[in-house]
Amino acid sequence: MMRVVSWNVQWCRGLDGKVDPARIAAELRRIADPDVACLQEVASGFPDLPGSRGEDQPESLARELAQHEPVFGWGVDVPGAARARKRFGNMILSRLPVERVLRHSLPWPPAPGEPSMPRIAVEAIVKAPFGHVRMVSTHLEYYSAEHRAVQVARLAQLRLEWHAERQQVDEEGPFRSQPGAASTILCGDFNLPPDDPLHQRILDIGFVDAWEALHPGVPHPPTFRVHERDAGESPYCCDFVFVTPDLVSRLASIRIDAHNRASDHQPVILELS
Repeated sequence: MMRVVSWNVQWCRGLDGKVDPARIAAELRRIADPDVACLQEVASGFPDLPGSRGEDQPESLARELAQHEPVFGWGVDVPGAARARKRFGNMILSRLPVERVLRHSLPWPPAPGEPSMPRIAVEAIVKAPFGHVRMVSTHLEYYSAEHRAVQVARLAQLRLEWHAERQQVDEEGPFRSQPGAASTILCGDFNLPPDDPLHQRILDIGFVDAWEALHPGVPHPPTFRVHERDAGESPYCCDFVFVTPDLVSRLASIRIDAHNRASDHQPVILELS
């Protein structure tokens, strides 16, 4: 069995307002003890985020989950104090062997009058018990539908690149060919509900929604605004796990940890056999 958790951890800030990377690591062990954890909204050097002291969260998570190899990709990388950097992005932690790692910037068009930030998709090929799998942790724009549309278009382009035949080159150094993967798991916070046309667009580019494959006809359980929301807001699902069709027969279970309060999003737990 291969266990995967996808979770927007809100810079490790729980609903109690406390920022605690160790708690996130403990919750990961408790809810699934995952082979691979795909996290979004991980911060380093951002003391101006509510509750944060500017801690290096990737380092803390890697220390707490010492059996997992950490891979971090920052969409935001700006100057901090005393030549330090302030970084914000996505992370993959894998207990399985990690092969090639890539970091893909997503489009960031001008959006006058709307808050936005650079976004990224972090890719790591891991060696699962049944073969190589490409793990992708991403987080699309919250405020702008236009941004989400072009970011999904970029994922569609990447989908073609991931599954194109590459000539194997027997060279030394960085030119040496690395293992690829026919199988892909794309997960994260897509900031759109299941009935958004962009959800269908992701299916159209060759992915399968793991929840829909395992629970056909059953609505996605909410993953956001479950325990904390402003007046007039309703809980909904915006955190998804998509897989390539070759993995559908390996899908064993998917569930939402609906009671978790260590973030403003609920973790999604997938098992493959």
